[in-house]
Amino acid sequence: MSKKTVISCRGLDKSFGANVVLDGLDLDIFRGETIVVLGHSGSGKSVLLKHINGLVKPDSGSVIFDDVDVCSLSETSLFPIRRRMGMLFQGGALFDSLNVEDNVAFSIDQLGVATADERARRVAELLEVVGLGGSQTTMPSDLSGGMRKRAALARSLALDPEVMLYDEPTTGLDPVTGQQINELIRALQQRLGFTSVVVTHDLSSAAFVADRVAFLYDGRIREIGAVEELRRNEDPVIREFLSGGGALLKTESER
Repeated sequence: MSKKTVISCRGLDKSFGANVVLDGLDLDIFRGETIVVLGHSGSGKSVLLKHINGLVKPDSGSVIFDDVDVCSLSETSLFPIRRRMGMLFQGGALFDSLNVEDNVAFSIDQLGVATADERARRVAELLEVVGLGGSQTTMPSDLSGGMRKRAALARSLALDPEVMLYDEPTTGLDPVTGQQINELIRALQQRLGFTSVVVTHDLSSAAFVADRVAFLYDGRIREIGAVEELRRNEDPVIREFLSGGGALLKTESER
């Protein structure tokens, strides 16, 4: 059975001044998969992610989601699309003046889609899902780095997204906490069945969560395939990158 493409990027070009970030990038993302966009720091991974939900507009090219070109939409027209996509920002982007409950419920409050009781139940449910049960009244300043990521993830799940976008989810975390976030990403994808797009330069994270890996280099997807396919790839650019961490160079049994 052929896999259904849920997001299709075609010919994406994006430059900031003289800096070419995306250069005719093509990428198909399949429904229900976890795809990792892997690459060096500064290679444009986060820029690509922001094209997918319309936070950044390309100089040319398209991002098709459910037969709609996201890049052609106005801010107002993007609202229905963004309701269907959750995003975990690199730093979590929690509102420091709001407690955990109000952070998680932010989009629910903005849209007015729940009564007070429904809101409270939904927040409690989401916090349990991400392993932060009972933390509703905690302020972001009292959370560890890993807890902030979990709270931000709960917020991004509030509207039951079809697609989850993760921007460097393990950056700034110690190895144990980073692995806990990896396990949570994988568990959520399996439990909720949504499509996940993870951008990272963390080889251990990529090896753990990915169904497929897309290697971004010089503004284009240089190679794409399952973890084991990338591990066997003889492209010298890819080999050099992977040798920096080693996680993808190991077989499944070795990992």
